[in-house]
Amino acid sequence: MADYLYELLTPHLASPDGSSLAPEHNVTTAQYLNRLPTLSLQALQETESQSLAQSSHSTLLSLQALSNRSHKTFITSSDGLSNLRTSIPQLTRDAQQLRDAIPRLDEEAVQFASKYSRAAENVALEQRKKAMQLARNVDRLSDILELPTLLSTTVSSAAASSGATTGSFSTTYSAALDLYAHIKRLQTLYPDSPLVKDVVLQAEDAMKDMTTNLIAGLRAQNLRLAAAMRTVGWMRRVAPELESLRSDGGTGSGEGALGALFLVCRLANLVSTLEALDPLRELADQETQRRTQSIERKDGTATSWSAGHQTEKFLKRYIEIFREQSFAIVSLYKNIFTPDQSESDLAVAGLRGIDARIKAAPAPRQDDPLQSLPSALATFPMHLVQLLTGTLRAYLPNVQDKSSRESLLTQVLYCAASLGRLGGDFGMILTELSDGDDADEVAYEWEEVTQKHRALAGRLEQLTNPKDKESRRA
Repeated sequence: MADYLYELLTPHLASPDGSSLAPEHNVTTAQYLNRLPTLSLQALQETESQSLAQSSHSTLLSLQALSNRSHKTFITSSDGLSNLRTSIPQLTRDAQQLRDAIPRLDEEAVQFASKYSRAAENVALEQRKKAMQLARNVDRLSDILELPTLLSTTVSSAAASSGATTGSFSTTYSAALDLYAHIKRLQTLYPDSPLVKDVVLQAEDAMKDMTTNLIAGLRAQNLRLAAAMRTVGWMRRVAPELESLRSDGGTGSGEGALGALFLVCRLANLVSTLEALDPLRELADQETQRRTQSIERKDGTATSWSAGHQTEKFLKRYIEIFREQSFAIVSLYKNIFTPDQSESDLAVAGLRGIDARIKAAPAPRQDDPLQSLPSALATFPMHLVQLLTGTLRAYLPNVQDKSSRESLLTQVLYCAASLGRLGGDFGMILTELSDGDDADEVAYEWEEVTQKHRALAGRLEQLTNPKDKESRRA
């Protein structure tokens, strides 16, 4: 039945493009043609057209909703469909290129396997291993490279905090020395490493700065025993070659060159302290000039140059500073370098002790004539005494008042006694203060002051020891 109806309706069932639609190719048309014979004539005339219109309207609404909901998908599908004509040929060409590249890839794989084979020593493989090892140890290498910077920063902070508390100063320098010891340990473990050698060179530069700071610390004002011992201890760790220098020369104290360095630094501090008296020295020089002019005129008057009052002030202050600083220098040296040496041994260090040490020392080598030199302290007190006697010889003649001269000489006597407690008494040298016509007068004044001092000391001893006085009378 559907076929007959189709034949009747064929002229009316043309497709939009003008081609006819066969039932076997249009399932919807065949289903509808099979449905028509089941309808009555009245339904066909009255309700079928409305049913078709309603179905068409529902289908239109469904298509609109679908288009609104999935229009992006439709557009993408349309674009893909339009590009499909060019994509398929391109895919074919790429597949052909991949197939042609497979033999070359196989050759490269075989070449790589032969190049990086472990069967024999391979330079490229060794370089790759080194690069991988370097990548694994990059953190350790970074820490090693930061050691010189850290050491330099530690030394700089220690120098900056030199005026701070002693505890922090000690801790900072101790940390710097520990860090330097760690760097030297790395040098021992890896003597052939260029990196470690470079780090050691930079660390040695930082240690030179630290040595400079320590030497400046030895020249500081009011250096105490604890600070001096700590600084010398740091010097022994920073520059051990100074301690070993002249160690075979029969010095007997074992300080090497550190003792001489310590004395030089303290002497520089003493000289700088005495230079602070330059204003008083200038006034004393003016009095010396006026005295010289007065002698040249042979007028015999001393009032023209104030009888040496300014010189007296200068000498009093000079002797006071010299007494305090000289005693402190020698005392610090003995406590640091010669703690077991007696005062009597120190007193004869420049005389009989030299011969004794030379005899006890091993025979000196011909290539080092400085081995038999005595300790630095053996000649240092003599240099101090020359510094004092030179000043007294130059300015003491300006003081004409007898009581003032006796006061100055008494002060010098106390200074000699103070230094004599450490084995450096220079009382006998003061009898040679003057080389001119008044030499005998100065020697007589010195003898008189010495006698008065001894008499006063005897009276004080009798007052402090009455029992000994009674026993002597008995």
